[in-house]
Amino acid sequence: MKYLNLGTQLSQASQLVLGCMRMADCSPEEVVAVLQGTQELGINFYDHSDVYAAGQAESSFARGLREAKISRDKVLIQSKCGLRDVYTNYHFDFSRDYIISSVEASLKRLETDYLDVLLLHRPDALVEPEEVGEAFESLHQAGKVRYFGVSNQNPYQIELLQKSVKQPLIINQLQFGPAHTPMLDQGLNANMLNSFAVNRDGGVLDYCRLHNITIQPWSPFQVDLSQGLFIKHPKYSQLTKKLEEVAADYGVSLEAMVIAWILRHPAKMQPIIGSMNPKRIASMAQAFEIQLSRADWYQIYKSAGNPLP
Repeated sequence: MKYLNLGTQLSQASQLVLGCMRMADCSPEEVVAVLQGTQELGINFYDHSDVYAAGQAESSFARGLREAKISRDKVLIQSKCGLRDVYTNYHFDFSRDYIISSVEASLKRLETDYLDVLLLHRPDALVEPEEVGEAFESLHQAGKVRYFGVSNQNPYQIELLQKSVKQPLIINQLQFGPAHTPMLDQGLNANMLNSFAVNRDGGVLDYCRLHNITIQPWSPFQVDLSQGLFIKHPKYSQLTKKLEEVAADYGVSLEAMVIAWILRHPAKMQPIIGSMNPKRIASMAQAFEIQLSRADWYQIYKSAGNPLP
């Protein structure tokens, strides 16, 4: 396992993150096995949200840590807030009171006094940055959150928040993988008239690199939230075939090759993997054993239907 500094502040974070969204679906014994397996691999960073299984994912994680006898200082815990009533009247809420109450509830479920990182979960069109700044300052001063970040936000949304937030925003969670590459496409097709040249995210990849914001790619095996896994998608059969070929050449699994493809980018991203299968997690960790050539990286990119100009 390799380790990163997130932003320029949080050090010794594993470059693989275990996403805990599905943890509530596991038995207590399965949770313990997953946590013990990740610790053996050197994964120390765990991603949550207050809405994952209506908070039960956080509770399952806390119980698993207790039963596995893993101490709090061996893990880095990240959670997210800002989504409300996801099963009834889904909307966003970045108000001061809601951020603070969400964190208090997460801390109780996670059985911890503090979060290492708190992210705002997607953008809120009605955000008042001053309220976010007040909430973050209150949580930071109370020792309840060490560091802060965002998810799925473009450069100007981050700039707007940072105007009123004293703490640096050190993380941006963004979907990224070989079948979901909008933050690469526009840069590669600069000054072109094709659809790949459309700037869909304000140049967020370069912005994050310039401002020492660590990108956490989520759902690296999906096309998007509606189309599911690219491995099962007919449009991406050539991508799957190419990944299998290159993975065989390097002696790793297809899953490891997907992670290796992400890690090969010099932005030093921190991929989130959501598997609750210890063997599959170990397979993906093989990505750190190889270094993709530029030619292989671009072959994989092109096999997803992405032409180079």
